[in-house]
Amino acid sequence: MAKASCLCGGIRYEVTGELGPVALCHCGMCRKASGSAFAANASVARDGFRLTHGAELVQRYESSPGNWRCFCRVCGTPVFSEKRDAPETVRVRLGLFDDRAQNGTHDPRSNNRNNYALHGKQSVEDGDSE
Repeated sequence: MAKASCLCGGIRYEVTGELGPVALCHCGMCRKASGSAFAANASVARDGFRLTHGAELVQRYESSPGNWRCFCRVCGTPVFSEKRDAPETVRVRLGLFDDRAQNGTHDPRSNNRNNYALHGKQSVEDGDSE
């Protein structure tokens, strides 16, 4: 199980299902929603995703017909997204997982690289391929 939270901690969730492939999306909507060059996301089965705190803080924005971007109404953190055409999945933001920082195995001051080795899925770092 992996735990995640928004910037203010008002929304928290758990992922028990296996993550799908990591997507580093750089479409215009993802750049605008993230405020960055890309958004790092992965899909998980809805039954492997559980909001544990702050459901009342989740604000949904329909960014295109049938696609909702869900964010924290307090701090603005993009948290997950949902699609009408894929109700069995949720797309989660990979930068929100906080297990490694909380259990002391990761020092956020050490570098800016993250290894998303959650449930056996890994990101490709520094342009290296597997």
